[in-house]
Parts: sequence; structure tokens; C-alpha cells
Amino acid sequence: MIEDYAVYLPRAYRRIKFGRLEMLHILLAVVVLTFAFAVVLTSSTAAQLSLSYLDAFGYSIGISFLIVLTGFLLHELAHKFVAQRNGAWAEFRVYPFGLILALAFAFLGFVFAAPGAVYIQGNITRRQNGIISISGPLMNLALGAIFLAFWFIMPQSSIFAFILRWIGTINLLLAAFNLIPVPPLDGSKVIRWNVPIFVVVFAITIALLLIGLEIIAV
Repeated sequence: MIEDYAVYLPRAYRRIKFGRLEMLHILLAVVVLTFAFAVVLTSSTAAQLSLSYLDAFGYSIGISFLIVLTGFLLHELAHKFVAQRNGAWAEFRVYPFGLILALAFAFLGFVFAAPGAVYIQGNITRRQNGIISISGPLMNLALGAIFLAFWFIMPQSSIFAFILRWIGTINLLLAAFNLIPVPPLDGSKVIRWNVPIFVVVFAITIALLLIGLEIIAV
């Protein structure tokens, strides 16, 4: 998700760079989300892999880090890099309340995966804003498709198949959520820019998600 408001800067920055504060915010968001996902995944990991709760939590930390790295961090970096290449200033910032919600909801059994957003400022067109906005969900869609493809060719009883399916499916869930055409989600900016592109990307995302959830058999 991106936020396209704040203090505007007089210059456009096309170089890919990170601020010190931004890196601290990214680290904080990754740590909190990894813990939140691990809390949610531990029960299913214990059941599917026949592990004790403590061992399952250890496995879940590793799985969750991969989920956060691909599903959250690469999503936000896609927004950032595309925005900067289009001449805008772009940096990630956490929402303190979003971090609190992520931890609170984790103990209720699901993850609120919106600890922050990439803020962009600059003189960008509607088309550029649409491209910047769709870059994050496209990253999740591509990763989801890749992980599910590897899941299909793995022995289904393998722990690797379990991990690949989780990572792929959650990437697709995040893509679908961010494509909802309601502000401030990415989908609202994409549909404002190009309706056919929105429909195609959203339809592919939902189809792959249903496969990952095993609602549609392949």
C-alpha cells in the first residue's frame, strides 16, 4: 500500500536510495510482522507437521520471516523503487497504531498486515500513480505464482511443499487485499488509472488464490 500525501519537495529524486529513519522503520515493521505471522501460523504448523507447540513456533518464525520478506517487504520496495524511478520522493514509514493492531489481532488468530506504507511526494501524473500503485500487488502476484508453481512439483507430504504453499497463498492474499478498489488501498488508484488492467490483474490474482486455497483443483 502507498500513501500519496504529505509535505511536497521541490526536487524530484530518481536515484534509488534509503533514509536512515526509513531503514529503522522497515526493520521494526519486519520484526513485528514476523512475530505476528508466527503466532498465527504456529497452531496449523504444529498440526500439519506433527510438532510440539514450541518446535512449531520455531518453524513458524522461519516461515513467517520468508512470508514477510516476500509478501510485505518486496511489495513495499516495489512501490518505492518504481516511485523513485518516476522522479518522486518515496520512503517507508510505520503506523504505530498499525503495529499495535498487528500484534493484537495475531493473538485473535489473524494478521493485520498493514504496519505502514511508502509515502510518495512529487509531481506525478495519474498514469504514473497507477503504475506505482500496481507495482506492489504485481510483485505479490508474481511471487505467489512462482511459489505455487514450485508447490505443484514438490511431493505434497514434504515440509517444503507446506512452506511453499503458505508463502505463495499469503502473497496472493496480500495482492488481492491491496487490489480492493477502496481508498487508501492500491486498487483505488489502479482502477482510477486503467480499469481493464485492474480487472485483468485482479481476476488472475483471485484465480491463483483459489488454487492456493485448494478451492479450485488443478
